[in-house]
Amino acid sequence: MANRILLVEDDQNFGDVLKSYLEMHDYDVTLATDGEQGLELYQKGSFDLCITDVMMPRKDGFSLAKDIRTINASMPIIFLTAKTLKEDVLEGFKLGGDDYITKPFNSEELLLRIKAVLRRSAKPEEQLENQREFTIGKYHFDFPLRILTFTPEGSKEKLSPKEAQLLRLFCFRMNDVLQRSEALTKIWEDDNYFTARSMDVFITKIRKYLSKDENIEIENIHGNGFRMFVKSTV
Repeated sequence: MANRILLVEDDQNFGDVLKSYLEMHDYDVTLATDGEQGLELYQKGSFDLCITDVMMPRKDGFSLAKDIRTINASMPIIFLTAKTLKEDVLEGFKLGGDDYITKPFNSEELLLRIKAVLRRSAKPEEQLENQREFTIGKYHFDFPLRILTFTPEGSKEKLSPKEAQLLRLFCFRMNDVLQRSEALTKIWEDDNYFTARSMDVFITKIRKYLSKDENIEIENIHGNGFRMFVKSTV
């Protein structure tokens, strides 16, 4: 599956050229032309990397990075800018930026930097597949035993096999979008109208199981999938 990149660049012509170039190298790129649109697209979609210009109308790149970090603290971010001031570079890294590239830049260098950032941020698939127990807010989820425990009370729910598989996928994508198509193909092994309706029933059941913790919410992401959002209580 191609890595998904959110590109936020207010220069439409430059953005279109860069988008086409990255797509030629097998990246799936969504282009936004200002920070507000970038945040809106990020909230609706699922991305592996955000590349954003710094100086933009409506919302600058640093403000956008702060908002994205609030939603997903581990989202890789690369800043693009014509600015070369040391203070601006430091500000970018303070906000959690993974790299900072000044314009004009060599396109091959950008590709290498993108690959390096994605490599550092990637979670090994085998590590995810081997994980058996999860903490979801005030819940403890034992996947092999299919037991969901509400820890303040010690009350337990025994999940069905498909419920357990679906909840584990949500744990892998916690605070990020779980695409409907991914869940359907991995659990139901088919993506059609009838399996989609079946999945909706299972989503309702999982919402009910997790309803004792008010900091957990499973949101519908229209046209894309779902997001299990666990609010920080720190």
